[in-house]
Amino acid sequence: MKTGLLPAVFICALAAVALASTAGPHSTPSAPSATFFVGVDDDHAKWLARPDGLLAKYRDLGLGAVRITIPWRSGHAKPTPISGLYLHRAASLVARGQRVVLAVFGRPEHAPVDETGRRRYCNFLKHVFTRVPFHDAVIWNEANSPRFWPRSAGPRAYEALLATCWRTLHALRRDDVNVISTTAAHHDPAGFMREVGAAYVERKRRYPIVDTFGHNPYPDHAAEPPWVRHDDPRTVGQGDLDRLLVSLRTAFAGTRQPVPGEGRTTVWYLETGFQTAVPHTKRRYYHGEETDRYVVPPVAEAGAEPWIRDQASQIRDALLLARCQPHIGAFFNFELLDEDRLAGWQSGVLWRDGTHKASYDAFKDAVRLAESGDVDCSTVPGAGGPIPALRPDEPDRPAG
Repeated sequence: MKTGLLPAVFICALAAVALASTAGPHSTPSAPSATFFVGVDDDHAKWLARPDGLLAKYRDLGLGAVRITIPWRSGHAKPTPISGLYLHRAASLVARGQRVVLAVFGRPEHAPVDETGRRRYCNFLKHVFTRVPFHDAVIWNEANSPRFWPRSAGPRAYEALLATCWRTLHALRRDDVNVISTTAAHHDPAGFMREVGAAYVERKRRYPIVDTFGHNPYPDHAAEPPWVRHDDPRTVGQGDLDRLLVSLRTAFAGTRQPVPGEGRTTVWYLETGFQTAVPHTKRRYYHGEETDRYVVPPVAEAGAEPWIRDQASQIRDALLLARCQPHIGAFFNFELLDEDRLAGWQSGVLWRDGTHKASYDAFKDAVRLAESGDVDCSTVPGAGGPIPALRPDEPDRPAG
């Protein structure tokens, strides 16, 4: 999860928005089969009293959901005034027909790692879901990363949290709730989930703890193609999906916990994105220094070398690959609107002033194609299609 402070100029940008409104081929099906939708990670709706412009963008892009983050601190079993305001605004989206995925988390020192903390955290969700017909809850954020979950607590404490929240929310809504786990691309997500499974087996659970397995398959940098397979087994990018699927099948074999491909259980790519370079004409809306040396243009210039990657092709390739990969149920692009901190993320399809990037229409077209299911996976890179050339100075690491 890429996070940032509330930008100083976001109100101006939001006003502008209102105005502008694998795995390798051996494991990939030849045609899409599972239910699939596309969403964005976009917290701006919780900061805006009137989300009309954002809703217009979601609908124009054909998005199936928006994920919104809600802060949580240890000891809270009910929303604070500020989180209550955020939830009220998220609820207004639901009332207008927008699917909202809630991700509730805080800093690692506030992680609910003991019985009291777990009870309060899950009761927080129960309190919210009792009052608003939200359907999807992401339990914490990137639980295998020390940036969000303490190493000292590890996967055993996360398994206990998933179990508590699954029982709490399903007791409230039975089948009308979706409890989602969450892992980061690095910090050995496959190994982490194997240990979650080991704790599940040891504790002899008689019920599931997850409805959907969430994962954030970020590339190593903005120009890395989504189909790349990584040599490091502790990394699970999009091209390394097999590592995660095998770990889940192994971890939960013979238990009450369904794994991707069983029933309605799938993997959701909850966050991924490709940062763009900021042109001089937009520089006044941003501040600081860029930290990704491989930022890409929204769209490559005409006549560019074939290995030049741009955001339009990166998003399209990632989205169509996700559509063709086995057991992937959703793909969320990290951000609709760029962060203004260059040390943050500029992976939205809107510039910081709310205007469209040149990649906006490419994303819109890819969403429409992916959600239609009319994708020829034999032509998709990483899913049987030809792998475009990489830069001459980059190692050739195609999927498969």
